[in-house]
Amino acid sequence: MSTVTAHDHQPQHQHHEMPASGGALTRVALSATLHCLTGCAIGEVLGMVIGTALGFSQLGTIALAVTLAFAFGYALTSLPLLRAGLAWSAVIPIALASDTLSIATMEVVDNALMLAIPGAMEAGVGSLLFWGSLSFALVIAGAVAVPVNRWLIARGKGHAVVHATGIHGGLSPRTVGIAAAVAFVFGSSVLIAELAGGSNGGDRHGEGAEHGAAAPALSEHAAAADARTAAFTARTAAFTARVAR
Repeated sequence: MSTVTAHDHQPQHQHHEMPASGGALTRVALSATLHCLTGCAIGEVLGMVIGTALGFSQLGTIALAVTLAFAFGYALTSLPLLRAGLAWSAVIPIALASDTLSIATMEVVDNALMLAIPGAMEAGVGSLLFWGSLSFALVIAGAVAVPVNRWLIARGKGHAVVHATGIHGGLSPRTVGIAAAVAFVFGSSVLIAELAGGSNGGDRHGEGAEHGAAAPALSEHAAAADARTAAFTARTAAFTARVAR
């Protein structure tokens, strides 16, 4: 039995020509990004959850998340091609060309945000801050990847490579887009609430600091008053003793 290659399989699938500019190109780039974001998000979430739950260092957690993001991203592109009968030798270059730069962009942005958001990496999987930060970071990472994918597709690279096969799989971009919108609202809400809570805590801390600073001053005044009273009492006692003699 002969193995089907990408070239042999291509005529069996009809597909629209890839746009080269304008809004149509942007829509294709957005669709490609959402497809890539699916695998990236699965791997990133698993890596962050596993690394955090097992007490990995920040570097170890990020390394695991990045590895799984690439693994799932490549897998979601490769599986439909393999099911269609393409050989591994054809699928691997397609997956690498289609997803590598897009996933790399998302991972850099996502993990940079997770490190930048105070307490996000240390919050733990049971914390709203952890999930809110991760949701927000993934959506922002996807948004940054859209112009990258647009630039690649316009030059016949990136998602244009897998598009040329006419074989597509995974969740629909609409479904992923709705999930991304929900994730953004959730993540933004959590971070805004955290920021507001931190500001109130800072105000309370500032008030406490003022009271704390005032307390030593009051103590010093009280001590000085006690010293003056003691001195006056001593002089009065001495004067009384001289009169008595």
